[in-house]
Amino acid sequence: MNYIRFESFNTRTGIMAADSSRKKNMHIAIAGNIGSGKTTLTNLLSKHFRWEPHYEDADDNPYLNDFYEDMQRWSFNLQIYFLNARFRKVMQIRKQNKTIIQDRTIYEDAQIFAPNLHAMGLMTTRDFGNYMSLFELISSFISPPDLLIYLRASVPTLVNQIQKRGREYEEAIRIDYLKRLNERYEAWISTYELGKLLIIDIDELNFADKQEDLGSIIEKINAEIHGLF
Repeated sequence: MNYIRFESFNTRTGIMAADSSRKKNMHIAIAGNIGSGKTTLTNLLSKHFRWEPHYEDADDNPYLNDFYEDMQRWSFNLQIYFLNARFRKVMQIRKQNKTIIQDRTIYEDAQIFAPNLHAMGLMTTRDFGNYMSLFELISSFISPPDLLIYLRASVPTLVNQIQKRGREYEEAIRIDYLKRLNERYEAWISTYELGKLLIIDIDELNFADKQEDLGSIIEKINAEIHGLF
């Protein structure tokens, strides 16, 4: 089926927005450390491009509060919960006849968070092996995003943004924990070959409040997604 591209003018950003109902359906995903701005950018891009947003249900997660209070006790439970939730989300996305933008990916759990907990001694080798075996099985049933957007941020930027949003369960997050996650994110992204990748350095950006910063991100995304048709 051929798709015709229609555009409309976005008064907030001053940039032409594509009518996603008339073009190829895509799965766009945003990856990044805790506090990097994934949810905010997902919301802004969904409005600009008229994509359907799929958010991480952090506030409804029954394990997060317990995890940040006692990581060793609850690490395996938390990661299995995330794995299950994201697998269901990916299967749902692929069944929908529309373009989806997703806040965080299933790959981050397996490549970043679970290995980090194991390396820190907060998840046993037995539990980690069980988790990775399950992930390998699940990954054989899913397809990667058409475009992965990685939000790169320094630890001070992450800490500042975490403090600004004031989530109670995040008050116990340690700086060394964020640093370890950042190192794993960089290692993962440096070898990412599952699909198209766009890296955005956010330390000097304020896309939530500055239209020009959001506009620069939108222009980069447009350049990437045009090559997907």
